[in-house]
Amino acid sequence: MEAFFAAAPEAYEQAGKIELVRATARTPGPSPEDFTWQQDGPLGPIYTAVFARGIDEYEMLHRLGAAAEDIRPILDGDHSVPEGPRFITVTRIGDWAVAAEEDGWRGAEPPTLGNLSGGGGEAVAVMRHDYAARHHLSYAADGVLITDIDPTFPHNRQGSDPDRLNGHLRDLGIDPEAADQIDNPIEAALAIAARVTGAVLTQRHLHRPILGAAVPGAS
Repeated sequence: MEAFFAAAPEAYEQAGKIELVRATARTPGPSPEDFTWQQDGPLGPIYTAVFARGIDEYEMLHRLGAAAEDIRPILDGDHSVPEGPRFITVTRIGDWAVAAEEDGWRGAEPPTLGNLSGGGGEAVAVMRHDYAARHHLSYAADGVLITDIDPTFPHNRQGSDPDRLNGHLRDLGIDPEAADQIDNPIEAALAIAARVTGAVLTQRHLHRPILGAAVPGAS
């Protein structure tokens, strides 16, 4: 390998070159700039926002692991604690039930997304985890995980149809085939989720008191 790169230094330069790209809207619709509020917002550095079509708010909480007796108004003083339960709040934006999972990621797990989208529904999850190896943007339909994208390195995609959201990536100036690093990955992921669902999550939708529940912490 050393001999190869010594003979072709331009190949070495290309192999180590990753372009830093800032996502921004190139077509009408939600933009990453619409979600800068979440950088230091109420959800913190670890959370999952989940959008589900075809179920109501109570069913959303149930499928996310909440027991019926634990569903109640969540107040300002209710917060997740290490090794303890995680608070999930839910609201409705248009045709979509939208849950915010504080300090948790169960909503981004493929089995959960499959459950949320079962029976002809759809589900979209955006997971921010500043201390993990990657964030996630996931889309499922009718119980099947269609695509799971690393919004920091969106060429890293998996699922039954990993290219399904490529048009939305391009609408934000992201080349889905380039090994680029996205400078604002969570804002971009939330913008794509909004373009898929038509539901634009704002701080107003997180205002408490709000319907929710405490669920066991993710393992």
